[in-house]
This record gives sequence, structure tokens and C-alpha cells, in this order.
Amino acid sequence: MSATATMPGGRLRRWLGNGLVQAFLAVVGLIWVTPVAGLLLSSLRSASDNAASGWWTALTAPGQLSLDNYTALLGNAGITRAFWNTVLISVPTTVLVVVVAALAGYAFAWLEFPGRDWIFLGVVALLVVPVQVGLLPVAKLFGQLGLFGTVPGVVLFHVAYGLPFAVFLLRNYFADIPREMLEAARMDGGGEWRIFTRLVLPVGRPAIASLAIFQFLWVWNDMLVALLFADSSSHPLTVELQSQIRQFGSNIDVLAPGAFLSLVVPVVVFFAFQRHFVQGVMAGSVK
Repeated sequence: MSATATMPGGRLRRWLGNGLVQAFLAVVGLIWVTPVAGLLLSSLRSASDNAASGWWTALTAPGQLSLDNYTALLGNAGITRAFWNTVLISVPTTVLVVVVAALAGYAFAWLEFPGRDWIFLGVVALLVVPVQVGLLPVAKLFGQLGLFGTVPGVVLFHVAYGLPFAVFLLRNYFADIPREMLEAARMDGGGEWRIFTRLVLPVGRPAIASLAIFQFLWVWNDMLVALLFADSSSHPLTVELQSQIRQFGSNIDVLAPGAFLSLVVPVVVFFAFQRHFVQGVMAGSVK
């Protein structure tokens, strides 16, 4: 048996190649996809059709399907505004968390400065602080600073609570980079910034991509923080959909396409970065 086959990554690939395992994974995938397919078909049916029968009837009666709900959705000012608010919250938050965490992770892993280990322990300790603990104190602080009820306020809160895990993740990944690579770069005259941008970032791309995906999904799907920190003009899509339910009850013709719109963007982001995500997940098993 080859050495590659005995490695954790090789054993995992052989296990996944088993026919029974593949059949089981196919069933699990079908179960996972079924609600998504139901949501999509419901979003393409009229309110009367959804009230009269289940979404699966559209499989035998495709004439029920149309884009009228999405046309009406694009004409709903609250939904469209909330969608762009979600983009304005999720994208800057993800970029800021990734950039700051990458810089801090490199500093904690490879730079020597006084109190480095104690500061890193403080960052790790922040991982155990529940987000609910900081909601009211931070809300009061943001009110005094004029950030309460604004998109920048929501972004700042997500960045603050996303950084401890992000720094912890990237620091541990960067620390596994062979020291010889960094020493060779320094002997060639490379400064710390050049080493960080030309060596550490390319090597750490799988971990950075995985972090970006997770952070984007967390913020995109968040409702708790936005429900407290955003006002009516800065509500993201999750809060707006919840408001639509409260106002109009079972208006499936608005909620179904809105929910699918909220779902499809993270799915597109995930599949766009899935290659890097898989590399990040497998990295630890093949080292």
C-alpha cells in the first residue's frame, strides 16, 4: 500500500469512493435539496395555487410557474432596499474581518513584540463571550456615538464580534507555515510586508477563503443583531422578511421569492469559492 493511501486524506478519499457511502450521501443531498426546491417552486406559483395545493403539484402542472412574483418583488420598495442593505452590511464586514484578521494572525504567528502571547490569549478568551451579552451595552454606546440604527453601526458590531474567531483561525494556520520559507525570504531581502503579501497570503489562501465564506454567511443570515441595531431604513433582508410576515400574514407570493433571493446569494458565493473552501478543510488532514 502506498504512503499516500495511508494518509488521512487518502483514507478519506477511499471511504468516499465506496458505493454505499455515495448512495447514502446522494440520499442526504436529496433530502437537503428538497426544501430548497419547494421554496423555488412556491416562489414561482401564484398565491391562489399555493393555497389550493402543495408545491409538488407544479412538477406535473408546469403551467402554474411564472415570474410574476419576482416582478412584484422587484417592485416592492421595502424588499429591494433591504436587499441592498444586506449587501452593504455583509460585504464590508467580510472584507474588514478578513483583512484585519490576516494582518493580526501574521503578527501573532511570526512577529515578536512585548505581550504577544498574553494579547493572543485575550483574543482567544473573547471567543467564549456570547453575542447576546454585548447587545445592550454596545447599543447604548452606539447611541452615544450616533451609530445606532445605521448600516455602519451594524457593520462595526459584526466586525468586532467576528474578529476573535477570525484571528484565532488565521493565526493557527499561518503558524504552520515552515519557518525555513520565511527565513529564506528574509535572507533574500524581503521585508515583513513583502513576505506577508507575496508569501503568507498565497499560502494561506484556503484558510482565508474558508473564513470569508463563513463570515459572509453568518452576516448575511443574521437577524438578531440587525433587529436591534438597524432602524427601518437600514434593515437587512432577514428583518424585512420577518416584518412582512408580521404585517401581511401568509403572503407567500412575497415571502417565497424574497426568501429564495436571500438563499441564492450565499449559495452562489459558496460555489464560487468552493475549491478554496475544500482546500482549507482538507489542509489539516494532509499535513
